[in-house]
Amino acid sequence: MMKILLTGASGYIGGNLMENLKEDYEIVAISRHTDNKEDEENVTWKEADLYSQIDIENVMEDIDIAVYLVHSMQPSSKLSQAKFEDMDAILADNFAWAAKQKGVKRIIYLSGIIPDDDTLSEHLESRLECEKILGSYGIPVSTLRAGLIVGPKGSSFPILHHLVKRLPGLLLPAWAYNRTHPVALKDVITGLTKVVKREPDKNESIDIGGPEEKSYRQLFEETAEVMDKKLPMIDVPIIPIALSKLWVRLIAQKPKEMVYPLLESLTHNMVMKEENYVEGISNAPTTFKESVRIALEDKIDSSSKTGVEIIQKKDIEKNDVKSVQRIRIPKQWSVDDTADYYVNWLSRIGGKFINTRVKDKETSIALPFFKSPILVLEKSEERSYEDRILYYIKGGKFSQTREDGRARLEFRRVLDTDEVLIAIHEYEPTLPWFVYTLTQAKVHLLVMKAFGFETRLLANMLDSQYAKYVSNPNEG
Repeated sequence: MMKILLTGASGYIGGNLMENLKEDYEIVAISRHTDNKEDEENVTWKEADLYSQIDIENVMEDIDIAVYLVHSMQPSSKLSQAKFEDMDAILADNFAWAAKQKGVKRIIYLSGIIPDDDTLSEHLESRLECEKILGSYGIPVSTLRAGLIVGPKGSSFPILHHLVKRLPGLLLPAWAYNRTHPVALKDVITGLTKVVKREPDKNESIDIGGPEEKSYRQLFEETAEVMDKKLPMIDVPIIPIALSKLWVRLIAQKPKEMVYPLLESLTHNMVMKEENYVEGISNAPTTFKESVRIALEDKIDSSSKTGVEIIQKKDIEKNDVKSVQRIRIPKQWSVDDTADYYVNWLSRIGGKFINTRVKDKETSIALPFFKSPILVLEKSEERSYEDRILYYIKGGKFSQTREDGRARLEFRRVLDTDEVLIAIHEYEPTLPWFVYTLTQAKVHLLVMKAFGFETRLLANMLDSQYAKYVSNPNEG
């Protein structure tokens, strides 16, 4: 019996997919918290923090197919200084890297339909970047791309439902006439089940949608019809997307981390493409109205729980920090070069105020009025490789020291680009939380912005010099 790793098993899509698969496959169901989970026939629950490569490696043992149903539209730490797309890039890279190390045969990923537009919303750009990251390790990746998923616990449809239910009428902005390919949640689960049975030898992207593409205005109208509600609509095309985000968040009562990225994606037409059509998967049979009826019968969830499992603030018991910044570096630099430059740059930029000292694998950062370092970093040769350099935060006056602590600083290249993610995970400051958020946390952000500004200037200068040399090598 083949063994399937199912992330997002606590989510609505993951839970239903597990029910479809567990008779024919051995399921390893992954969640951040398994206290309320019970193993059953062909289903074993395991805990894993997907930000940790070690955790993912441990649960990837003997896995044949790994299903990725996770994204990070809400932070998982008490303080998060990070964009969702940067956290998503780390999660996808950890997942694909661990799958490669453990010999996983295939990866399956649920994403959104990607328009042909030159410029995508941050949400869709992130979905596409994750697809590329998952497919960059030589393991065949099957990506099922869905439009608006209609289900009681999805992310998009409950927002649409709440707007129709709570508003006496609608002022329609220009994006209301963009088109999408809505698809019933049950058809997405069926599609994923069929994708599991495929055996591609290379990466593939499959679009899935219902019988008809529709404008968002039509979705409002047909949802109101199913609910037997009159919903007058007036076109006001001058309403900017920024204003739409505010009133949709207010009416839908959903967190901005969820609403804003989704609303930005409405500026695109999200319809299926012929080149991504697979008979029996792409052509989902359930009409939009029938999808709405099914969703309403199952009762719309008014919480922020979504179809896939979102890495979110949940059961946070410690004052931990996650901070992720994306910087551009010169093309000639390795990730190791970037980490070394950062350490030396701290001393240079800090003058007499910040002092860094490197001895073997240990880097200490000190301030003049403290006898001992404020932070002590230890480079992990075991967990570092060409595109990732890892330091464990081992102590210092500004860092809590725990026996089982996993505070760490990492430098990680994004795909084969000149972009590097600098991330701090599970860091616990010793300063009182209120004081920390007003002082050290803000200083860290300023430092990272300054470092990113300098590396971008260096990249522009060195890349310009290199391009000039390539075009006129004799002048070099």
